[in-house]
Amino acid sequence: MSAAMATAIAIVMCLLLLAWLPTGMTHQDLQFRGKTRSHGTQRCYSAEELSHGQAPPHLLTRSARWEQALPVALVSTLEATGHRRQHERPQAGTQCPVLRPEEVLEADTHQRSISPWKYRVDTDKNRYPQKLAVAECLCRGCINAKTGRETAALNSVQLLQSLLVLRRQPCSQDGTADPTPGSFTFHTEFIRVPVGCTCVLPRSAQ
Repeated sequence: MSAAMATAIAIVMCLLLLAWLPTGMTHQDLQFRGKTRSHGTQRCYSAEELSHGQAPPHLLTRSARWEQALPVALVSTLEATGHRRQHERPQAGTQCPVLRPEEVLEADTHQRSISPWKYRVDTDKNRYPQKLAVAECLCRGCINAKTGRETAALNSVQLLQSLLVLRRQPCSQDGTADPTPGSFTFHTEFIRVPVGCTCVLPRSAQ
């Protein structure tokens, strides 16, 4: 096959691909992160229709997917663990631990990692799900597997997962600018939730 014929075939394939893509699809759609997405006219719900903490049933079709998402699935475990440890000695906050293999062989991944992290429960009353498990890196650097101590040769960074949530906002029942007390509307929003930590090379020499 000649080079000219190969080029012509490639052009035809590109044109077919462009014709197949949905109308209005842009580069911004592919990078939709942390932005609000609305569909048509948003309904303003009164306090009688939905109590505090509830979301419209037709917007909860993603509940099954939410329950499978790590930030949601971990919440019950973290709350149960926190309840059992209420009367125990508090652990160090974000101090980078010394890794001792003999002590963490049976531990979870976030404790055995050379970029260890801990989880906390983030609560937002205007978001659904209201509670999400969020990872926090314990080290600025990473742990040297030989010495078990932190080294600045590598950096710890968060691993982020995109999650679609519902965001609640006050609204007006009569269409005015002033919100009606107890009334609110919902919109969907993508947020990026830290779910773990990993080691990377520093961007610049130390």
